[in-house]
Amino acid sequence: MSSLLAPSPEGIILLDPHPRKIDRIFDEPTKRRLEKLGRVIWHDGSPASADHIDRHLPHTIALIGQSPLEKARLDSAPHLRAVFNVESNFLPNLDYTELDRRGIPVLSTAPVYGQPVAEMVLAMAISLARRMLEADTALRAGKEFKGDNHDSFLLHDKPLAIVGLGNTGRALLPLLRPFSRELLVHDPWIPPERLRELGVIPTTLDECFARARVVFLLAAVTSENAGSIGARQFASMAPGSVVILASRAALVNFPELLDAARRGHIRTGIDVWPEEPIPKGEPGRNVPNTLVQAHRCGSVPEIQTLIGRIVVDDLEDILAGRPPQRCQRANLETVSKLRSIPVGAWSLSDTTGKP
Repeated sequence: MSSLLAPSPEGIILLDPHPRKIDRIFDEPTKRRLEKLGRVIWHDGSPASADHIDRHLPHTIALIGQSPLEKARLDSAPHLRAVFNVESNFLPNLDYTELDRRGIPVLSTAPVYGQPVAEMVLAMAISLARRMLEADTALRAGKEFKGDNHDSFLLHDKPLAIVGLGNTGRALLPLLRPFSRELLVHDPWIPPERLRELGVIPTTLDECFARARVVFLLAAVTSENAGSIGARQFASMAPGSVVILASRAALVNFPELLDAARRGHIRTGIDVWPEEPIPKGEPGRNVPNTLVQAHRCGSVPEIQTLIGRIVVDDLEDILAGRPPQRCQRANLETVSKLRSIPVGAWSLSDTTGKP
């Protein structure tokens, strides 16, 4: 579905939001705000065709969506002021170097998912530490699990570790502070002194596993860390410790993660998978000592319209000559190392998302 609104002297705002649906991310007040900024070309449903994008790029001031932008296309878009990825990833279909050279910010709506994912991963950690899933299953099967807490533990006063202090990690920090004064963080993109200023303990990756009772894996996958976490790190953990995987599956050696859980050395909460949608034959569906979800930690309907609001907030600032404040801006030094997977690979509704 495509429709053109009345012309505006400010130029075209071009939408290609697939897999997001316009009415889910833009409520009516936000649509009206957007329409005040330019002539909005709404496109919904499937990805916009190349002809559609190319036809409007010469007059486009902002692209809201995941359309490819190679240098040749950028050459045809002399008025472009901003690109917004509402899928909430930095995808490898843009010429980031050329966009940076032209001073065009590439912005992701990933920050909206920080809080919902943070709440969910904390809940998963508590459930695994206290064996809540097993107790529920036993009770439904007519068995008692009430007193069988020999391997349960409290998060209170335990070392807790975060690998990757991005949007979700920063949202998780205040949720963990009431539990522990020993919060370990590994993030090679943040200087140790800055981490200390945030009130956390900078550690190596290996130290996170060796010292922490719960490790939250929240880092983006890059060319440098893909598959970097495996059997050696899991073996270093105290028996029965918890690993929560909620960023990208490629961060870990997935079979070795499942093996450590199968043997009972660790318990793991998994929200992201090597292949999505998850194949019916995926071994991780039936491994003990696991709590599994289908990439839904960020799936809270109430935050969907926040995507549209922060896009319009930032576009208003950009067109007024101010820097964007709400979305996450692509950093040329790091974005080339990211290994993002399009959410559009899912054959699901557009409620999924990760930092």
